[in-house]
Amino acid sequence: MVPKSDLFAALIELADDQLILGHRLSEWSGKAPILEEDLALSNLALDLIGGCRNLFTYAGVVEGAGRDEDDLAYLRLERDYRNCLLVERGNDDFAQTMLRQLYFAALMRPYWQAALGSTDETVRGIAGKAVKEMAYHTRHAAEWVIRLGDGTEKSAQIMQAAVVELHPYTDELFVMSAAASACALAGILPDRASLRTEWDGTIASVFQQAHLEIPNVDFPQTGGREGRHGEEMGHILSDLQYVQRTHPGLTW
Repeated sequence: MVPKSDLFAALIELADDQLILGHRLSEWSGKAPILEEDLALSNLALDLIGGCRNLFTYAGVVEGAGRDEDDLAYLRLERDYRNCLLVERGNDDFAQTMLRQLYFAALMRPYWQAALGSTDETVRGIAGKAVKEMAYHTRHAAEWVIRLGDGTEKSAQIMQAAVVELHPYTDELFVMSAAASACALAGILPDRASLRTEWDGTIASVFQQAHLEIPNVDFPQTGGREGRHGEEMGHILSDLQYVQRTHPGLTW
């Protein structure tokens, strides 16, 4: 039997990843290169926010302290968030946004596929919806990475620069906290580390088609799972939490 505190912490990690990445994608609304992509990015963001809402709701039930999804999303301090650093990275350009999405979705697609066999009924229900969404996210992001990498000389340079910028953050995708490891051992949640080979294969296939090179990473960037975030996290939360903290308990 996994302690409730471990299941709660592991669910928070998953929810925080999706909350922060969903917020990052929402920042493209009205700013994407073309109208079709403006709508697509908004829909990707909605998928992630909807998924994190399910995870936060279940985490609140597991915790049993009376906190709901709004409390967990909006009323925690920066150090309490357990998302990986990759999802915090800014929207410096469209290439980085698409690559960030590919890196994340290429893991979460097989992750939720594996979670369909969870010993936890609620997790299985969440996975049933999420696995379909992550399959689309992976395909959509991969098409753009290939299109830019195999495009003009300029677009290829920008895409390769995005790889150099973001690849150091990918190792943390597979970091297993003590709570996540306990849940994996109990069959409640998948072991991220066990999915590394499949993720590597997906990325290698896309990069081959995009003519991109995977850089050597001497110093992987980690710390998000322990609540150690970059400067950008504070700016994200100032936007994300503003309305709820200004008007506590506000409902639609």
